[in-house]
Amino acid sequence: MGKGWQGKAIHGFRETEIAQWSEASREILQRVRDTAFLPGMSQLSLVHVLDLDKSGYIKPHVDSVKFCGCTIAGLSLLSSCVMRLVSEQNPEDWMDLLLPRRSLYILRGTARYEFTHEILKDEESFFDGQKIPRERRISVICRNLPAPT
Repeated sequence: MGKGWQGKAIHGFRETEIAQWSEASREILQRVRDTAFLPGMSQLSLVHVLDLDKSGYIKPHVDSVKFCGCTIAGLSLLSSCVMRLVSEQNPEDWMDLLLPRRSLYILRGTARYEFTHEILKDEESFFDGQKIPRERRISVICRNLPAPT
């Protein structure tokens, strides 16, 4: 399992970045991009693919502005999961989001910069009082370019 650029935040994973996709996959990714990003917004050409094992999890973090810009869009595939957002300024201000398999999530604005996000461990994976069983999860993540420094 990997130790990529987010290796300290993610446990039990493999990752890659992909530039070449099948025609069907390109069409799906274009729909994601059209939904998540404003017209003319420069996007990273490589798409990040994160393969999270059943026992894997993602610790609370805010994606570095060195690696991506103001918008993160991810397709949640294979398994449903619970993403938790927690305010960095007031940890009592938090929210759990159910990400059903085949769903799209978009983090931008306040959610992108002022809240950490994490994928809960299988044993912590509850939403609205219901256990959300975690299996292997793949996320396909599109990002826009970071702001010039």
